[in-house]
Amino acid sequence: MKITKVSGYGVHPGWRKNLVFVKVETDAGIHGWGEAYSQYDRDQPVLAQVSALGPYLVGRTPFDIKHFTQFAFDDYAARRGSLELFCAISGIEQALWDIVGKALNQPVYNLLGGRCRDRIRVYANGWSYGMKEPSDYARAAEKVVAAGFDAMKFDPLPSPWRSYIPKEHEDRAVAVVKAVREAVGPKVDLLIEQHRRLAPMHAIRLDLRLKEFGLYWLEEPCAAENAEALAEIRKATGLPIVIGEATYLKQGFRPLFERRAADIINPDVACVGGILELKEIAAMAEPYFIAVSPHNYNSTVLGLASTVHASATMPNFIITEYFLPFVEFGDKVSPNQLKPRNGYIDLPTAPGLGIDIDEKALTEHPARIYAARKLRTPSDEGP
Repeated sequence: MKITKVSGYGVHPGWRKNLVFVKVETDAGIHGWGEAYSQYDRDQPVLAQVSALGPYLVGRTPFDIKHFTQFAFDDYAARRGSLELFCAISGIEQALWDIVGKALNQPVYNLLGGRCRDRIRVYANGWSYGMKEPSDYARAAEKVVAAGFDAMKFDPLPSPWRSYIPKEHEDRAVAVVKAVREAVGPKVDLLIEQHRRLAPMHAIRLDLRLKEFGLYWLEEPCAAENAEALAEIRKATGLPIVIGEATYLKQGFRPLFERRAADIINPDVACVGGILELKEIAAMAEPYFIAVSPHNYNSTVLGLASTVHASATMPNFIITEYFLPFVEFGDKVSPNQLKPRNGYIDLPTAPGLGIDIDEKALTEHPARIYAARKLRTPSDEGP
C-alpha cells in the first residue's frame, strides 16, 4: 500500500477561527483523516505547509509513521521548526494512524500498546467567550453543569494580554471566579486559564487570592520558555501549574520537567507532532510524576478523536479539553463524532480513529477570509 495524495482543507465551523483538516489517500482505496491546529490569520500558512510537505509522502507506505516525522523535521525542515510546520506534521501523522488502523481493522489505541482506561474524562471550554460581568459567567457555568459536565475551564482576566496588569484586572478575575464557584458549588472542578500572559509578581499575587476557591489547576501563568519563572510561581502558590500547549516536540518539554516547572502538561495533538509524539511526551513525564491533560482547541471530530486515542494509552492522563461551540459543526460533517456522557467519552471501537468525515459536507463550510483585525497601537497602551 502506497500513499497517492495528501490534501488540506480549510473549513469554518461557524465560530471563531478556521479549522484545518488533512486527508491522506492510498492506492489501496483506504484513506485517513487528521487535523492540524490553527489560529486566527494562520490557517493559510498551515495549509501551505501541508501542501508543500504532502508530495514528499507520495509513493511511501503509510506504516512508516515514525520515519515520516523524522524526515519531515530533519530533512524537509532542516531542523528549523515553526508552529505552522508542527501543525502540518501533526495533521498528516494523525491521518497515517487512521489509515493504518483501518488497514489492520484495529482502533489506533490498540496499536499504541492498548488502553489504560475505558473512557476519557473531559472538561468544557468555549462556554465563557463574550462574557462581561461575573453574573454572566455564573449563569453560563450553571448551564454547563446542567449539560452533564463536572469540570470547566475559563479565563477570568480581561483583555489585553499583557505581562503587567493593573490591580483592577486582578479584582475582576477574583470576582468572576468567586461568582462561578458560588454558582456551581464545591464539587465542580474549576480550571483557570491565564494564557501565558503574566509576570511572576502578578501571577503569584493573583493566584494566591484565587486559591480559596479550590481550583483544579492554574494554566500557563507565564510563558513556557521561562521554566524558572513557572517554578517560582508553582512554589509560591502551592497550586497545580499546567503548561505545554505552545510547546513543541519532546525537546521543548525536557527543561520543563528538569526544572520542576509544572505539575501537569497540556501538549496539543494537532501541533505537538501528532499522536505518537504526544504519547512519547507523556511517557517522558511519568518518572517526574507529572500528569498529562492534552490541550484540544480543535474540532470535536478529528482533533478530539486523535486526543482520545492517545489519552487512552497514558497511565498519567487525567482529563482533556472539549470545546462546546464546535459540536454543532461536528454534527454536520461527521455522523459519528465522539460525544461525552456525564463528562466522559467512551473509547471508540471502530478501526482507525473511529469516526467518519462527510467530505461533501466539509466542502460546504469553506474557510472564511477575515478582514484584518484591529491590533493595538502605542496609543492603546497604558502607562
